Amino acid sequence: MVPVARSDKLILTLDQGTTGSRCTIFDSECNIISREYAEHRQIFPRPGWVEHGPLEIWEKIRLVIKTAMQKSRLDPKKIAAVGIANQRETVVVWEKKSLRPIYNAIVWQDARTSKRCADLLKDEEARRLISSKTGLPPYSYFSATKIEWILDHVPEARKKAERGELAFGNMDAWIICNLTDSKKVKENDRGSHVTDYTNASRTMLMDIRRLTWSDELLELFRIPEIMMPEIRPSSEIYGYVDQKFLGSGTPICGDLGDQQAALVGQVCFNKGDAKNTYGTGAFLLQNLGSELKFSNHGLLTTIAYGLEKGKCNYALEGSVAVAGAVVKWFKDNLGMINSIEEVEATAKSVGKEGSAGIYFVPAFTGLFAPHWDPYARGSMFGLTLYSQRSHLFQAALESICFQTRDVVEAMSRDTRNQIRVLKVDGGGSMSDYLMQLQSNLLRTRIVRPAVAETTSLGAAFAAGLAVGMWSGTKEIEKIWKAERIYKPKMNARDRDRLYAGWNEAIRRTKGWLSEIEEVV
Repeated sequence: MVPVARSDKLILTLDQGTTGSRCTIFDSECNIISREYAEHRQIFPRPGWVEHGPLEIWEKIRLVIKTAMQKSRLDPKKIAAVGIANQRETVVVWEKKSLRPIYNAIVWQDARTSKRCADLLKDEEARRLISSKTGLPPYSYFSATKIEWILDHVPEARKKAERGELAFGNMDAWIICNLTDSKKVKENDRGSHVTDYTNASRTMLMDIRRLTWSDELLELFRIPEIMMPEIRPSSEIYGYVDQKFLGSGTPICGDLGDQQAALVGQVCFNKGDAKNTYGTGAFLLQNLGSELKFSNHGLLTTIAYGLEKGKCNYALEGSVAVAGAVVKWFKDNLGMINSIEEVEATAKSVGKEGSAGIYFVPAFTGLFAPHWDPYARGSMFGLTLYSQRSHLFQAALESICFQTRDVVEAMSRDTRNQIRVLKVDGGGSMSDYLMQLQSNLLRTRIVRPAVAETTSLGAAFAAGLAVGMWSGTKEIEKIWKAERIYKPKMNARDRDRLYAGWNEAIRRTKGWLSEIEEVV
């Protein structure tokens, strides 16, 4: 491959997230040239169900590309590559010929298949098959049972799938298929139907040793292989952008699930490197290198990235369902605040008394890692007549930090090494108050990068490597810079006392819904 000229070439990235889509354009030194963001609707048909409109998301993708390019007045020929990062596990099933979705996208937060997953957990043979092949527990978080649900509940869907008329994809595959020039793909295809190692590893259908779809798992969930995308490395040309969207046949050549993209964007290329993303949820990944290691303490084994065909780095991951979403819940559901910033400002007023004994467990859709309890529900403990709004907000912020500590503790037991430095990103990482609180409750140095858009940056790195903009990961590491470092200030006694109270709150929250259902 002939490297592109770095001086005047740019990379356009698309970060399709849970609440919106972002287009960011970077130069070779990781400077942001232009960016644009657009939100999409959150659809809640029933309690525990979460959906998105795939066509709406595709419209937003087109909008942010167009607006980012117009704002910067860029010649499309200057865009050397396009990279994609995406919300993982969110499922779209569409007709291959028309590109029409047959149902809304079922979002990673959706819990409608919890009963199916609970049955799989009880089935020892099925549970062992799933965990040994995928590194994941049977849980509604992942794609497999969502695909199965669509095929079982949408009229004629299963018959159409078996005839080869339907395609499945997580958001990356959906975007790539719509974005690619149909004239440059296989005959009868409307666009490139591909995914990468990281996204495939989140479906509960991939053999992460062989880096292929598992025939046994496809059979278990009754999913025809013909509807599955081709699995490719995270840095490779998948197709070319249709000129009507960008004005030039630019290669699409970077694809990473959003959390793996953040890991790459934080240049966590060495074994033991770790990052945490504070967004709607919180997602902590630690690079395991090329060693495949399964967790014994409730974590996921997943693919960190794969920059070459047939090769990958693995990671341990702890996923927290509700982090920043708890703050949005105060604003949108309860009307207790007018802005996100108000939570932090109000919480600061509590001073040394902290949450005044309140523990808030935001298990709105169950508990994810390391507990994996779909029947847990949001709970609050320790309320007294003295409790005030400021204490509640403080407890909410502490819940984000405590959930992260749960993951770090499990990770340390698995690897037998304590994480001493944690790189952070996402919207929550912009809060100095929250990051200092996290450092205090974790007893770990927290490092925030100079480029905050690490998910987009990771997609840019993957795309740029594919076209030779950078020679390799060592060159990329030299570009990355820290913006601020937080060091722990809380004494061990207070830290351990607060965490012991959190553990008791978690114990009381677990299995709450299943106990209620048994009584009813």
